[in-house]
Amino acid sequence: MAGEAGEALARARALAVLRIRGAALGAVLLPAAGAVVLQVAGATGRVDGGAWDGVRWGVTGAALLVLAVASAVAAVIVRARPAVSPAVPVSQKAAPDLHRMVQDLAEKLQVPIPSGIELTPDCDSWLEDRRPAAGQPERRPAPVLVIGSPFLWWMRVAELRALLAPVVAGTGAAADPEIYAARRFVRGLDAAAGVAAHGRKQRSVLLRPAYGFLGWSARLLLRGCSAHVAEMERGVAASASERAQAVDYGLRIVAQEQVGLAYAGWDRLLTRVALPAWRMGRWPSRLDAGVVAALTELSRRDRLADGFETRLGERPACDLLEEPGVVDEAVSLLAARLFHGGPRRTGPDWAPVSWARYPEEVVDRIWRAEAARLIRVLDEVRPSVFGRPAAGGDADAPEAAGGLDDIGPSEAAPAPAPALGSRGRGLLLGGRTVRRAAADRGAAPGLRDEPGRATLARVIDRLAAGGSEELAARIGALVAQDEAGRAAVAALPGPAAEIPTPVYQLLPPRTGRELLADHVTAMVCCAAVDTAGAGAGLDWLDGPALVVDGARRSDLGWPVLRLVENGDAAPLRAWLSAIGVRTETSVRLA
Repeated sequence: MAGEAGEALARARALAVLRIRGAALGAVLLPAAGAVVLQVAGATGRVDGGAWDGVRWGVTGAALLVLAVASAVAAVIVRARPAVSPAVPVSQKAAPDLHRMVQDLAEKLQVPIPSGIELTPDCDSWLEDRRPAAGQPERRPAPVLVIGSPFLWWMRVAELRALLAPVVAGTGAAADPEIYAARRFVRGLDAAAGVAAHGRKQRSVLLRPAYGFLGWSARLLLRGCSAHVAEMERGVAASASERAQAVDYGLRIVAQEQVGLAYAGWDRLLTRVALPAWRMGRWPSRLDAGVVAALTELSRRDRLADGFETRLGERPACDLLEEPGVVDEAVSLLAARLFHGGPRRTGPDWAPVSWARYPEEVVDRIWRAEAARLIRVLDEVRPSVFGRPAAGGDADAPEAAGGLDDIGPSEAAPAPAPALGSRGRGLLLGGRTVRRAAADRGAAPGLRDEPGRATLARVIDRLAAGGSEELAARIGALVAQDEAGRAAVAALPGPAAEIPTPVYQLLPPRTGRELLADHVTAMVCCAAVDTAGAGAGLDWLDGPALVVDGARRSDLGWPVLRLVENGDAAPLRAWLSAIGVRTETSVRLA
């Protein structure tokens, strides 16, 4: 029988794990056994009184204490609920064809049929045991089959069947009583360690030692079992692989190629397309359908993907679902909660968005919000003077500022002229006041920074004059404040507490320089939309895009970086001139 060697290895390692469990049980019962012997000896008169009575009752008390502690630890291990992978259940009614395909696979492989099917927003598939709820009798059901949702939308039916064959084959080993018992024991230890780690954070001084002992016991047993568990799972995987070789072996190679491609498209879709929407309080309701669009676009751009687009004529695996759109929406909401954090229910600040509305409700809103933040920072961070950040205005600045429109550096010395009105008073204040007024007006000759003006020209002039470090630091601080505010809301009791902490972190935090470049890009895009007839668009692989004359423009990044990092505005000015953007026109920020 195929897979016998792997099953034999897995069973042997499972027995080793169970022997460790038995050894722990024996160590707990050893003091009780000694106490029983001493009590029987005392009752039959085989040991005299005196010192033996103290020994007998001392051992008995110690045995009772050990039994009590061990019983408490065992109760936690037995009742602890192991972590369950977040997934969307797919019932027989919701996907009869998918369940029928899995049942046919199990019958052909001669293994138990999975007890259920669930979808997860990930590019992987596995079997997962489900322990009965508290109070229900213990039984050994077949594990649940968890399928990565991108596979259903990108893969064809035959490819999905071939991909799932070795996974479904794993239900054979999972039904073995020794393997099941060993897995249950290890999962209980892992869950107990988690309970102990959580419990030690409590303020109760009396409970901390108890949780500490629980965690120490669970970790000690886990270390003893780890090597055997790894070998057991390796044997289970080898057995399943050998058993599945008789089913669609040729297609499995093609399916594995599709796994890598699906992962690449899924990663780009999450980080470039979904993440910007989540940050704006919108979650795309058809992420899996977007995977198909992203991978189709990738197949057009990447020569390594040549030929994959022709597969789209075959029946997609999502046709095995009765209502693919409903399932896709549920998986999309789960993905938003896992990768970004968000409430379970929709609302004004957490609403679904279709791909057709994405440019208007996400891209344009992102650009306007970041442009508004950039203008706010320009108002807060005054221009640099002689390489140093300028201070805020003072009482003398408004009076002096009235006569500095045409003053250059050579005019910064006091002039011994008679009264000349407001311009003369400005000059007679001397070089110190002129420099202070220059701090409010600009850092370099010709730089006019007018607070409140939302123009692209103002942004370019400020960055060309230097001081991007101060702007980047302030933008980074504001973004951090916004994220901290969201975290504070998530910690509040009531409905707001439904907002979870993201389980997975898609991208590392952006640096201040990266945030500044993003905000300048947003300002440029807003100006292009408002003055040059451009529009907001969506690139399936790169996310928000600027559309000019019906074509997506992807050449804006380098000119913006030259301005932000080097203060060189020439490339960006040339780009804007070619597009026809009017930099002096005020940009709409809302």
